[in-house]
Amino acid sequence: MISTIVFIGAGNVATNMAKAFRKTDYKVLQVYSRTIGHAQMLANEIHAEFTNNPAKIRTDADVYIFSVKDDALPEILHRMPKTNGTWIHTAGSVPMRIFAPYIANYGVIYPLQTFSKKRTVNFADIPLFIEANNNETRETIQSLATALSPKVYYMEGEKRQYLHLSAVFACNFANHMYTLAADILENEGIPYDVLKPLIEETAEKVKEMSPRNAQTGPAVRFDKQVMKKHLDLLKDEEKKHIYRLLSESIHKHAEQR
Repeated sequence: MISTIVFIGAGNVATNMAKAFRKTDYKVLQVYSRTIGHAQMLANEIHAEFTNNPAKIRTDADVYIFSVKDDALPEILHRMPKTNGTWIHTAGSVPMRIFAPYIANYGVIYPLQTFSKKRTVNFADIPLFIEANNNETRETIQSLATALSPKVYYMEGEKRQYLHLSAVFACNFANHMYTLAADILENEGIPYDVLKPLIEETAEKVKEMSPRNAQTGPAVRFDKQVMKKHLDLLKDEEKKHIYRLLSESIHKHAEQR
């Protein structure tokens, strides 16, 4: 059974995943990060070694989990020492074949969740999407993933890219809307907390009905009078553009009900 892991990266995903592995039979031996302070902070939390020097990355681990920015992955792969372990990345839109020139066994564990260092998540609730370059490695990655979550699914890279794209719409774009809403309230001295029950109900509602059927608001019925008032209140041209674009899209989809 595979038992030892080295984390390449100490960001949001690596931090949460490394902490989760500490509660399993797997042992994280080392954390690497280009920023020594980040490597040390995570390593101290999980009682592991740390380094910011690729030449000092341990070569005796069973698994190497790469959790870095997509554009940083090629550079660190080029600087990695030779190992016999399985190499895995956690990215939604990076093909696993990026590992092919460097290692025999490789794959992906993509957690479909939003992560922050200061907020602990329950990995048992997170769907993990895996991929591997051969059957033996698939078994290895399957065991690794199921140690964290019972919700493990095999998905090839092309499909995973669409999954990642949908997550950007559902999470990143939705959160940006909260940011814009908070800006509007802050400018008027209204506390953001008043929106929280609305946000919670919106999230709960789409668990019971389709998002299309859950949609409400003036754009659904294309209430031009209300929408014009809103646009008049917005002084920022970027927000006006977003309001118009989203309102048109909402109405277009409402007509397809």
